Amino acid sequence: QVQLVESGGGLVQPGGSLRLSCAASGSVVGIYNMGWYRQAPGNQRELVASITSSGSTNYADFVKGRFTISRDNAKKSVYLQMKSLKPEDTANYYCNAVIPFVGQLWGQGTQVTVSS
Repeated sequence: QVQLVESGGGLVQPGGSLRLSCAASGSVVGIYNMGWYRQAPGNQRELVASITSSGSTNYADFVKGRFTISRDNAKKSVYLQMKSLKPEDTANYYCNAVIPFVGQLWGQGTQVTVSS
């Protein structure tokens, strides 16, 4: 089975940085669009950033230039570099990808907690 495996979450102080990683496991011929979403307690799941197969990016307004999304097609991976983290960034972060002949998949989620 094709799965999205996430890593990189954890506890960080305000102003700190984290890098989230998401890799497609199993045999895939390629990956179309990929993105990162987050969901905090009591909130809807919301888009954080997305990136197309050609590298075009889109960011949510609340990122405010602090986050950078990137991908490595050879490794079938997508990354989210998060800097200047704020307490309101605390959420479960989910990787999303559209994979040819498979469909849309979600990662298992990785918890990011920003607290002093």
